[in-house]
Amino acid sequence: MGGDTQNDQTSAQANSQLYGVDRWGHGYFEVLENGDLAIKNPLLPNAPALSLPEILHDLQQRDVHVPMLLRVTGFLENEIRSINEAFLEAIKRVGYRNAYRGVFPIKVNQQAQVVERVVEYGRSYHYGLEAGSKPELVVALSQSLPKHSLIVCNGVKDAEFIRLATLSRKLGFNTVIVIESPREVDTVIEVCRDLDVEPLLGVRVKLTQKIGGNWAESSGDRSTFGLNTDQLVLILDKLRQAGLLHCLKLQHSHLGSQVPDVNDVRRAAIEACRYFTELTQEGAPLTHLDLGGGLGVDYTGEKKANENSINYSIGEYAANVVEIVRYAMDEAGIEHPVLVTESGRAVTATSSMLLFNVLEATLYDGPSCPGAEPDDHHLMVDLMAVEGYLAANRLQECWNDATFYRNEMRALFRRGTIGLRQMARAERVYLYLMSQIRSQAASDPQAGDLMEALKKEADIYHCNFSLFQSLPDVWAIDQLHPIMPLQRLNETPDRRAILADITCDSDGKVDRFILGDGVAPSLPVHSLEDDKPYYMGAFFVGAYQETLGDLHNLFGDTNVATIQLRDDGRFVLLHEQVGDTIAQVLSYVEYDPYDCLAAFRQRVDAAISDGELKASDRRELVGAYRDSIEGYTYYE
Repeated sequence: MGGDTQNDQTSAQANSQLYGVDRWGHGYFEVLENGDLAIKNPLLPNAPALSLPEILHDLQQRDVHVPMLLRVTGFLENEIRSINEAFLEAIKRVGYRNAYRGVFPIKVNQQAQVVERVVEYGRSYHYGLEAGSKPELVVALSQSLPKHSLIVCNGVKDAEFIRLATLSRKLGFNTVIVIESPREVDTVIEVCRDLDVEPLLGVRVKLTQKIGGNWAESSGDRSTFGLNTDQLVLILDKLRQAGLLHCLKLQHSHLGSQVPDVNDVRRAAIEACRYFTELTQEGAPLTHLDLGGGLGVDYTGEKKANENSINYSIGEYAANVVEIVRYAMDEAGIEHPVLVTESGRAVTATSSMLLFNVLEATLYDGPSCPGAEPDDHHLMVDLMAVEGYLAANRLQECWNDATFYRNEMRALFRRGTIGLRQMARAERVYLYLMSQIRSQAASDPQAGDLMEALKKEADIYHCNFSLFQSLPDVWAIDQLHPIMPLQRLNETPDRRAILADITCDSDGKVDRFILGDGVAPSLPVHSLEDDKPYYMGAFFVGAYQETLGDLHNLFGDTNVATIQLRDDGRFVLLHEQVGDTIAQVLSYVEYDPYDCLAAFRQRVDAAISDGELKASDRRELVGAYRDSIEGYTYYE
């Protein structure tokens, strides 16, 4: 785009504010003067920001196409540093007399490239892993973990799970088996007697304190996992009778997930400390206090205690935890335990983004008004007449009249009174009037309520991704992710849209968006230009979205690219994962792709034998089927 540099800069700043980049961006994003959204490496603050459209262009030259998941290693490393350094600073400041040993819950993002880098970037902090299943324990034990890091085993555990966790102690792993139920302690005792190996044990205590937010049910005494006080006493007695009480080293008390209010963190931590002191007085030689997950992500940048935001910083979270535990232990005369938290969302959410292109748009306004015709119904005449009194002081009246006449014309069409072509003309008139009303209302400060109504009359931008595969929480729990265009941000957006994916499902849409002034029912976008790509990004998708994605309409995993930002404004492609082919997706749902191809080939041969096809058609038909079955599940 050409134009005055000063104007471009002003527009870029205005659009940065419009989309709230400075609010939710964590300092990772910047709008450039040329209108591109760029990413910045927080570990290299003096390095230039790198344009996302340029990254896309480069990757597509390497045959890595949208839709794609882009992982940025610097974002992941920075979050791990931030959490660990926040605890180290708090420990030093308040005189806490022990260490912090965080663990990453593998369930949050189980992808090998993510887990391996979490271990790498957390090595200097003795950062460990949390395994909630046998497969996750297998993953954890395959990692080169530092000497003092933990593997915390949560979840339902059978004898095989407990056996592997116990035997791993022989290799030097600090594998903690967290007992979740009275039945589980019996299995632990039986397996350990059989192996003649002393385990490293923990107990999961169910707190009564509940948190707010989307995951409130994961906290409180009605939560799924953990032991109530009666069960806790029973387990203490069983371990004592079995001669294993001295192996009980860790108390796990899950505070909750994505805790929005820091005061909930405080209250839950206080209750956890009460259990810790009581267990110690019961003779349990506890050395570690695990406060589970809870550290949230501010998706909206509002800094408020609501479902998609938090009212605290990482530093404040760490300071509150350290201070509360220190004071509680000092008051009880107990040595300070090693502090453990299981922050997953806060570690990985910001590190990944989904990048995709817009395929086409369904527009809900019109650039021109069709002329009158002699046989127009009188309601059509009334609808067209609205333009004659369209003025700033009558915008709401014009909206009401246009909507009424259009709806009455639809009723006439349903009853067969008017035909298809007259109905089509009525719709065009209505869309033209909407564009005129919207244009005038945009410059009228008194048209606030009308503008809110117009935002809901948004266009539909049809995009090349599957909501159910790549953004399942948007569909399932109304999770908000920042979403915005990647280019032309030096131009004022001239349209409003909701985003529809390419699945055959009316739920496959995004109709709530984070903007600089709050959450809106539509997204400011630019008019599409012929033969020019228009790219969008959905950000902070690194937690759960990859793992929870499903195969709605058999759309598989997208392409994945992991990049490292350099100090010269360039990037290195560290890893590329090709997205699922149709053959792979078919195999996930119990089809054999080769059987499918053979069956299709037989159908073609039968048609040739019956004279329905020429023999020369066989190569083209079978080739087209084979190309499809080996191709990407998304629009190419």
